[in-house]
Amino acid sequence: MKTLTTQVAILGAGPAGLMLAHLLHLAGIESIVVELRSRQYAEQRIRAGVLEQTTVDLMNDAGVGARMTREGLRHHGIELGFRGERHRIDLSDLTGGKCVTVYGQHEVVKDLIECRLADGQPILFESTEAALKGVDTDHPSLQFIYRGEPHEVKCDYIAGCDGFHGICRPAIPASSITLYDREYPFGWLGILAEAPPSREELIYQNSPRGFALYSMRSPTVTRLYLQCEPQEDLSQWSDERIWDELNWRLTGADGWTPTPGKIIQKGITGMRSFVAHPMQYGRLFLLGDAAHIVPPTGAKGMNLAIADALVLSQALTGFYIRNKTEALAAYTAGCLSRVWKVQRFSWWMTSMLHNFADDNPFDRQRQIAELAYVTTSRAAATTLAENYVGLPLMT
Repeated sequence: MKTLTTQVAILGAGPAGLMLAHLLHLAGIESIVVELRSRQYAEQRIRAGVLEQTTVDLMNDAGVGARMTREGLRHHGIELGFRGERHRIDLSDLTGGKCVTVYGQHEVVKDLIECRLADGQPILFESTEAALKGVDTDHPSLQFIYRGEPHEVKCDYIAGCDGFHGICRPAIPASSITLYDREYPFGWLGILAEAPPSREELIYQNSPRGFALYSMRSPTVTRLYLQCEPQEDLSQWSDERIWDELNWRLTGADGWTPTPGKIIQKGITGMRSFVAHPMQYGRLFLLGDAAHIVPPTGAKGMNLAIADALVLSQALTGFYIRNKTEALAAYTAGCLSRVWKVQRFSWWMTSMLHNFADDNPFDRQRQIAELAYVTTSRAAATTLAENYVGLPLMT
């Protein structure tokens, strides 16, 4: 077995793991990133695409925001649609000039991978059979197979950034962790289409036939979603049916419809809210989807993962540079203060915009009244805008 030694072993080369590794490198702290998938998979997997102002600022401050600044689409507002009309929420006006940037998660991952490799720092792609050892001792390690040879990374700390279905969270004894979970009775059918955006900002549409979202990924590619059954048979959704349903749900009194184009990707994703408490055990720390999941309505998943990376990087810097352990001990509290606020916002957006099978006519009218209030009250719109552009990273 080949033995490697580092200060922090990071399992997972997604936004959380890569940002943590980069921030630690800037602070002079060593790390090794181990990833089970290939580099190509990491760089091409289409996920979230809306960056909070706080995330944009962090990327720029960390020196990895140049391409995002050139190519990202800055949005100063969003539109809420219901009863055939759309109402704009002016994010910048309501938050002192803040905005969001549309820039795909896979693009963030590309930038962080390129930066790490340019710095000569290791990412061990296509590792297999990963296992954690001794996380409740002072000498934890990460074992895996890399290029056909058994490896062990001996370290001071392990960062579990390996997603909801990874091995890190289950490494915490059931008696030492509480899981908060809620599954929603619907999913999202998402598509990527080769079609230039025909609106400048995102549209969140409440309709009698279910939620729809109009979004984009670049000046030539649109990203659209339809509320559907979580176990829907994707083969029953032809391209023609998808465009017909999008047109029905998104068309308003002004007659606008999304520009159609060749669908280059489609898939169905279930929706859930999930939080693990605590986010640490011994020398193991959980980040991103390993610790929490939010429904995508609030556009928060990647932003939460990057916020976790910042909190842990600062705590580890305090330990290695100043020999302080208080921030490491408080990692869970520091993250979950923000996580639960984001969970509340994501749940609120989801409940306000989607159709629930057990809703009665009263529920439907209450939902429309909520949308009407948010779009006519500056105070209510400010609440939405403050959360959408991003709460402070350290709360």
